Amino acid sequence: MQIKARPMGPYQTNCYIVSEGGVDLIIDPGVDATEWVMRNVSKPAAILNTHGHFDHVWSNKELKERLGVPIYCPKEDLFMLEKDPFGQGTPPSRADVAVEPDARYTIGGIDVTFLHFPGHTPGCSAIEIGENWFCGDFLFRGSIGRVDFPYSDPKAMKKSLERALKYPKNVTLYPGHGPKSTLEAEKRSIRYWIEIL
Repeated sequence: MQIKARPMGPYQTNCYIVSEGGVDLIIDPGVDATEWVMRNVSKPAAILNTHGHFDHVWSNKELKERLGVPIYCPKEDLFMLEKDPFGQGTPPSRADVAVEPDARYTIGGIDVTFLHFPGHTPGCSAIEIGENWFCGDFLFRGSIGRVDFPYSDPKAMKKSLERALKYPKNVTLYPGHGPKSTLEAEKRSIRYWIEIL
């Protein structure tokens, strides 16, 4: 498995391309992600959104039009793709697959699980591929996603953190912003946030 990453736009939102068996999955194509993605995919199979915030989905529409691939997004966040609730001028996009919590898919031969960790947004998910979580704005190195935005829920975040703490294996974390980490390395931080939420 090959993982390419590039921070995009003013919020430096990480866009990822996961390639395996000659197939490419595009995760969270944010602001101005299109040209970088186009240069780095050879056989794209899907666009995957960890959640619906504009800085993670901005290039959905343009990439779908140019690549002809389906968009997968957690169903609870679909309204953010379609209606631009934060008024950022996000190009509207429509998911082809409304992802149910903890749904599993095989896309182009690659096994993908959307682990539902609501709190930052209603549909916030970590996309598990192999031993990796592409965790959007759920977990960062030393921190967690904000819960003071519209549609955020601190109580849901606390439950999500408790669930992550009990996850039975270590995984590499590829967050929506900043450097990668591991679930094991973040457990102290997770316990801290559980206590203060």
